[in-house]
Amino acid sequence: QVQLLESGGGLVQAGDSLKLSCAASGRTFSCISMGWFRQAPGKEREFVAAIRCIGGNTYYSDSVKGRFAISRDNAKNTLFLQMNSLKPEDTALYYCAASRTYTGWPPMKYDYWGQGTQVTVSS
Repeated sequence: QVQLLESGGGLVQAGDSLKLSCAASGRTFSCISMGWFRQAPGKEREFVAAIRCIGGNTYYSDSVKGRFAISRDNAKNTLFLQMNSLKPEDTALYYCAASRTYTGWPPMKYDYWGQGTQVTVSS
């Protein structure tokens, strides 16, 4: 089994920065892509960013483009999300996910999910 563990969430003020991490452990798998999603209270889960494990191509939702940056340390099996210029509307539970098969770009399906880390941005 593959485990994904997010960390780095917290309470910050609008305009601050925060960096999330997602450590993958457990059974070795062929990582095709990884991504970040978020879910705010009362809302559906939404896509934030994705990165190809080989090549490093990235893709962002319009709501975070230019403010967030996704990256990956392949040697450490760790995914990152650098979040700058945070806004109150970025408040959500942030999840990381991983795909072991190619389902298009950006990926249409993820096989593994973490439990999430809470990000709260005060105005």
